[in-house]
Amino acid sequence: MEAVGGAAEERWASLCNCVVNFLLEEKYHLTALELLQELQEDGRHAQALRLRSFFSDPAFFPPDLVARASSSPPGADPQSLLEEKIAAEEKLALTEYDLRLAKEDLTCLKLELQKQQESSPDNTIDASAHEGFNQQDQRDVKISALGPLKDNERKDLNCAVKEYLLLAGYRLAAMTFIEEVLDQDLDVWTNSSACVPDALRRYYYQYLSSTTEAAEEKISILRENEALKKDSERLYAEKDSLMKTCELANNQVAALRKSLDAAHMDIKEKEKMVRDLKQSLDVHRKELNDCRAEITALKMHIEGTQSSKQMPVGDTDGFSTQLNANSMGEAAALINEHENLKGTESITIKLVSAAALTEDTRKDHKNTESTIEGSPGSQAPLSCSTAGGGGYGTSGEDDSGTDTSPEGISVNGTQHGAGNSQGNSGSISVYVSEDKVNTEIVESPSIHKSSYKMALETIKIVSDALPKIVPYVLINHREELLPLIICAIERHPDSDVRDSLTHTLFNLIKRPDGQQRRIIMDACVELATSVGEMRTETELLPQCWEQINHQYEERRLLVAQSCGELAIYVRPEIRDSLILSIVQQLVEDSATVVREAATHNLALLLPLFPNMDKYYKVEELLFQLVRDPSGVVVDVALRELVPAVVGWGGKLDQILRVLLSHILASAQVCMVLNLGTLYFMNCNTCSDRTVIFQRCPSVSGVEGTIDSHLRVLGEQERWTIEVLLRMLTELLPFIHQKAIETCPSIDPSENYISESSLKLYATGETEWSAFEWMHTECLPDLIKLACLLPAKEDSLRTVITKYLLAVSGRYGKDYLEHIMLPVFLIAAGDIDSGDFTYFPLSIQSKVRGFRPKTSVAEKIAIICVLPLLLSGILGSPSSRQQLEEYLRKLLIQNTKDGSFSMHHTAEIIDAIRFLWFVLCLNMQQIS
Repeated sequence: MEAVGGAAEERWASLCNCVVNFLLEEKYHLTALELLQELQEDGRHAQALRLRSFFSDPAFFPPDLVARASSSPPGADPQSLLEEKIAAEEKLALTEYDLRLAKEDLTCLKLELQKQQESSPDNTIDASAHEGFNQQDQRDVKISALGPLKDNERKDLNCAVKEYLLLAGYRLAAMTFIEEVLDQDLDVWTNSSACVPDALRRYYYQYLSSTTEAAEEKISILRENEALKKDSERLYAEKDSLMKTCELANNQVAALRKSLDAAHMDIKEKEKMVRDLKQSLDVHRKELNDCRAEITALKMHIEGTQSSKQMPVGDTDGFSTQLNANSMGEAAALINEHENLKGTESITIKLVSAAALTEDTRKDHKNTESTIEGSPGSQAPLSCSTAGGGGYGTSGEDDSGTDTSPEGISVNGTQHGAGNSQGNSGSISVYVSEDKVNTEIVESPSIHKSSYKMALETIKIVSDALPKIVPYVLINHREELLPLIICAIERHPDSDVRDSLTHTLFNLIKRPDGQQRRIIMDACVELATSVGEMRTETELLPQCWEQINHQYEERRLLVAQSCGELAIYVRPEIRDSLILSIVQQLVEDSATVVREAATHNLALLLPLFPNMDKYYKVEELLFQLVRDPSGVVVDVALRELVPAVVGWGGKLDQILRVLLSHILASAQVCMVLNLGTLYFMNCNTCSDRTVIFQRCPSVSGVEGTIDSHLRVLGEQERWTIEVLLRMLTELLPFIHQKAIETCPSIDPSENYISESSLKLYATGETEWSAFEWMHTECLPDLIKLACLLPAKEDSLRTVITKYLLAVSGRYGKDYLEHIMLPVFLIAAGDIDSGDFTYFPLSIQSKVRGFRPKTSVAEKIAIICVLPLLLSGILGSPSSRQQLEEYLRKLLIQNTKDGSFSMHHTAEIIDAIRFLWFVLCLNMQQIS
């Protein structure tokens, strides 16, 4: 029983504490005071502790005001009360002002504490010591996140508190509470879910039985439901729009299908038309053959009639001459018509046919001479020659065709050259009787057909024999077979045989030298010219692809050379797809000569690309070749590929941005490939390689020292930085030309930046981004690179110095003196010597930001930047006098004044030593 009573007493005390907290938070002070009196009368001093401490707090209830109020007589002077009220209000205003200042100070202290905790995560606060405080803050934050109490919630709480005071017997406190709550009627409690008997106790039990996490989860669920409702409405709207879009797309698909059906119908009609034309062509050919047979019959009939009449010789000669001319004209017309119908016979077949025709005519001429008597003058020469269109003409025609044979052919075995009657070395001369007509000419189609078959059989025989002949020919004389191989590849009808012969062409010599590769490539180019684009793509390029992984580097080198020379003979879309893929694989070759040839041919290939879709792939290949381990490949890439990429792509800004990022990354972060070769960070690097990131180690691991900021470079990193700086030097003419072209006040024919242009630039009225790039991006990045190099890296520092001298040489003395010199003076820590007259205001703040801000940074600037200032800026031939003055100031005047020179004597001596080293190196190069 005692335990049950103790539990009930504890619950009662908890409810009382809840009521006290509610009254104080809602500022019902009169009710709280009345409750304090009744609790003291009931002897519940433990529950009255909070109220007693509140009312005894001098901050809320000053003792002088309480004493004055208790000692003032009932009939006090109204004037004195008014004065006290005014004084109290003034004091209250001052107190509120102090409270606001205190809150602001508290906020600032909290922010500072938070910053200190973030900067020193090791100095953590003991969680067990502040667990209650953190939980209370978290609870306050969570409760404050619920927002202010609503009117109905406040009324429910007030009614519950009134009910509790009545049930607990504190009637005076309840009456005071009802009077103090003026804006609500606590006698009438609206029937709701909160209106329950013994409400405050139920509220408290519900509070004890639930957790903060559950309440937060419920609130989050409610908020999530609202968000989901909004998302659902948005999705419904998107669904409606998508349905409309789908309907439009369906309508477009239906229209396209109708158009496709119409196109199919049109294609079918065209195919039908083609079939009709073919049938018509066959009919015309049949009619032509019938006409030829009829002509032959008529000629035979004329010959028989002429023999029966036995005409005189003179008349016979005239009639024969006329008949001969008419017959030859008809035969020539028939041959021309036949040539127009076929159109596919080659010049070789025509020569064979002409020779056969001449032989038949000669036999017919001999037979005619044995039967018909005539004088020697009755014979006239007849010349048949190959015309430009492949036809045959008489001796009286003006023939300007190409000579297709080196020597003239004569029926009696003599050669007719330039001394024949027509002056045509390619003519074929025969003598026929004037009274005999060559009836065999009309049979030329059959002769052509048989000659074509004969030529085709010859091609097949040669094609079958070549693979067997090639192995037994001496290697140094196998190029003599190239004409036969090319002719066989060009004319053979079977694609498999052509592929075999093309394979023989590429494998003609196992390890061809430079001259032999040139001969093979000339043959390939000649073949590509003859066969056209499609056969070059389907027959020559596959042979190149098969040779990519050949064991002999000479054969791979042949493939690399063929990429640039065969690209012009294929379609444009093949150049930047298949041929670029071949070059990309050859760039990865282990042989230096193959990579060199691939670099050269990639430069030749770029102007042939139809568009710039493959720019970033070419850019990746460019940086890969520039960073190649072989110096020969690097030289070709810098000399040929870099200008080709800049000229083709026109994206100089993109190349410079990537180049500067590579230069800095090369001194900071290395990338180790699975092959063991070091490459550096690239935004376009292929993702199929396994990479391991590894920071380059610093000179010293002691934090805060100078050596901890410097990087130890390996041979590969040092080589990469050097070639990237060389690439930057190769790009300098393009950078300078772009700056000159975009200058608003310089004639493009001028080569230097004049002082008037710098003054115009300093006004800030003109935009000159191509000019600003040098001193706002390039030079600062080179300074950052120099600040990572240890003192022993004189080779890289020399390359940077050469680049700075090249910049000053191209941009001119005014740019060196007014732009480059202030930048390096600020970066070296010499703030007072910098002149910013020629910098716009927007750039001055950026340049002043190069100043070293700590003592360590100042010493690094003296070690790393001062040598560049002396050798690359003041070491220019046009600044030797300034160099002397600056050295005098640095070594003598500043030492007397007690400036930084006194504290960095060793570093300054090292910088002067590097200056002397650069000057000696320049003198050796000049000599």
